[in-house]
Amino acid sequence: MIVCRSSAELQKMREAGRLVGEVLTELSALVAPGVTTGDLDALAEKRIVAAGAVPAFKGYHGYPATICASINEEVIHGIPSGRRMLNEGDVISIDVGASLDGYYGDSAVTLAVGAVSEEAATLLRVTEEALYKAIERARPGNRISDIGHAVQRHVEAYGFGVVREFVGHGIGQRMHEEPQVPNYGDPGHGPRLAEGMVLAIEPMVNAGRAAVKVLGDGWTAVTRDGSLSAHFEHTVAVTAGEPWILTAREVPVPVNK
Repeated sequence: MIVCRSSAELQKMREAGRLVGEVLTELSALVAPGVTTGDLDALAEKRIVAAGAVPAFKGYHGYPATICASINEEVIHGIPSGRRMLNEGDVISIDVGASLDGYYGDSAVTLAVGAVSEEAATLLRVTEEALYKAIERARPGNRISDIGHAVQRHVEAYGFGVVREFVGHGIGQRMHEEPQVPNYGDPGHGPRLAEGMVLAIEPMVNAGRAAVKVLGDGWTAVTRDGSLSAHFEHTVAVTAGEPWILTAREVPVPVNK
């Protein structure tokens, strides 16, 4: 069942989303060579708990950390570690989720660690552009597949691969709700969007082929061909007017520093 949220509920989701955005902004400022993913995870948990919220990922189906921190060929669900250090030229995807007053926010960004290759910079730019092209389709009367089609059309024009195995999702009083939101497909299919629907829209894009696999830890998904991957995500409400980005950050997060 797809739930349409009231204006009061959307305001609560904006508060959860605002917190997630603030945490991502703080983490992004720390990303640099020598920092560990464990450092980032510890700060995120401290910040979320201090705000009176609950880390959404920690304990979810046994996931052991507050954030997902995925480096280079890691697509999503990379587990933070004090032994995993960032190096010059890496790209890191940071995914943050939090529950505040019973409502969830979920957002992700991929960042350059120092100077990166031209391919990496292009991948990050194109994936973020795809996210906003998808958000633009989150309007009443459109179909779910219109969102994914916008991603696929933009990404594949650059020769990149759109991940199929993982998709976006509805979000509200649970982390994952209906409907699923693929990042590919023909337009004009799936549920029709309506005012009050809230979606976590999250393009996952590989510099090479689309295929991925999950490592032995049961969580970390990586590209099968070893190519770089990028992941951008916002929680977005469908309104009568413009799509409302509930996880919008007050300070823009740079794609490349």
